[in-house]
Amino acid sequence: MRHLNYNHLLYFWTVAREGSVARAADTLHLAPQTISGQIKALESVIGKPLFRRAGRALALTAAGLIVQQYADEIFTLGAELSRRMKSDDAGMPATFNVGIVNSISKLVAREILQPALALESDLRLVCRESELEKLLADLAVSRLDLVLSDRPIPAGLSVRAYNYPLGESEVALFAPARHARRYRRRFPASVDGAPLLLPVHESALRRHVDDWLETQGVKPRVIAEFEDSALMKAFAAAGEALFPAPVQLTDHLARMYDARPVGVLAGVSERYVAISPERRLHHPAARRIIDRARMRLDSTEAA
Repeated sequence: MRHLNYNHLLYFWTVAREGSVARAADTLHLAPQTISGQIKALESVIGKPLFRRAGRALALTAAGLIVQQYADEIFTLGAELSRRMKSDDAGMPATFNVGIVNSISKLVAREILQPALALESDLRLVCRESELEKLLADLAVSRLDLVLSDRPIPAGLSVRAYNYPLGESEVALFAPARHARRYRRRFPASVDGAPLLLPVHESALRRHVDDWLETQGVKPRVIAEFEDSALMKAFAAAGEALFPAPVQLTDHLARMYDARPVGVLAGVSERYVAISPERRLHHPAARRIIDRARMRLDSTEAA
């Protein structure tokens, strides 16, 4: 592929957003014929059609969707660069991109990342969720500045990054308030045969809970598994199933999901690790997130 002409890419991106050449022409103050010609030139460079007809409108082809994703990033970064160069503090990046392992509680992630928003700068926090290996790949090519994980970098994974342990929280089984007392009586024996929601097997918490169940000799009915911890809690609120969560979220779970703790899982904890490409942290947001998280998690454990 020859070098891209960014004017051609801009015309394509505008048509993709507006849905038609005519509306894009109005936005760009150009003749429709000019835009159509530039898009054909871009398709010639890429070697694939980017649009197809969908009635009277235009729809993106599979190749067009891929090009649109990259164009979104390119022009968003361009706009940020322009804003940053016009600001008084051009030295600090305009965005701080954080990857969050999708098994981590959203409430915990919010508590850990919140201090970055208190920085006295024009910083925008961008959060992306995925599995750890995908996030580490993005960290390696500088698409992310930090990864928030429930486990350190896996052994044998070749990635230039460094673990910054933040702390941990005990884990308990929770249940909707209307069922919690029933499960609390004879815990942990009450878990035997009870409906249970769990994270997927790839989650570090899932492995710890499975080990605890085996140690206790109880066999609940696992009725659903989730990558997303918030979705697991939403399902729990609508039924009678148990689910594991960090003890430090007890008040949040009571307010948001009307859930109550049934019993603490002895020896089970959820760990929190920040993973950075820097051996020595330079970005103010990364330093603040890690320092405040360590202080908060340590004080929570002490309490």
